[in-house]
Amino acid sequence: MRNTITRIAAAGIALSLGLALAGCGGVAHNGSLDSLHQPVVQRNSYVLDLNTDAGGGLTPSEARRLAGWFGGMNLRYGDKVAIDDPSQSGATRAAVEGVAARYGMLLSANAPVTPGYINAGTVRVVVTRVTAEVPHCPDWAGKSDFNPNNATSADYGCAINGNLAAMVADKEHLIHGATGNGETVVMSSDKAIDSYRAAKPTGEGGLKAASTGGN
Repeated sequence: MRNTITRIAAAGIALSLGLALAGCGGVAHNGSLDSLHQPVVQRNSYVLDLNTDAGGGLTPSEARRLAGWFGGMNLRYGDKVAIDDPSQSGATRAAVEGVAARYGMLLSANAPVTPGYINAGTVRVVVTRVTAEVPHCPDWAGKSDFNPNNATSADYGCAINGNLAAMVADKEHLIHGATGNGETVVMSSDKAIDSYRAAKPTGEGGLKAASTGGN
């Protein structure tokens, strides 16, 4: 009888331990030093169709409408502005470019393909905005005091990747990085150095006489 009770107790302990290990094994664990959750970059295009003048360009009312649209969208660095103009009018491009310049933006050379037909006498302004986020973060699915796999938790890297996705101004840099030839940086630095060297010393004109009189 005692041996039977002992076997039953041992079987119960083994069953409970197996269930506990199975529960821990079902939790997502990361066996590498790479984060399971990476920034996801998404590109969205927004369009506005404007009426053009007969000879090209925008009427004052349409220019104000475009400026209001830019302001409502909070146009910012990282956005891409382009126009899709069937007539390819230089006056229309210059008019849109003038409004975009108020927000510190330049027009892109080519516009992305957008759905819908552009009617005659209209121009389509396209703003492409790229966003980045880290989905499913924070992830507490792998939080456990006992980790039999000796691995990092599922939440590993969520904070760093989330901050990176939020701080990078141009989200496309998360995909391919920033490009450039460095000429602008060199020219700017040389200009600053030349200006510093050419500046007259502050004490060259002598010291100003100080008055000790009352206020």
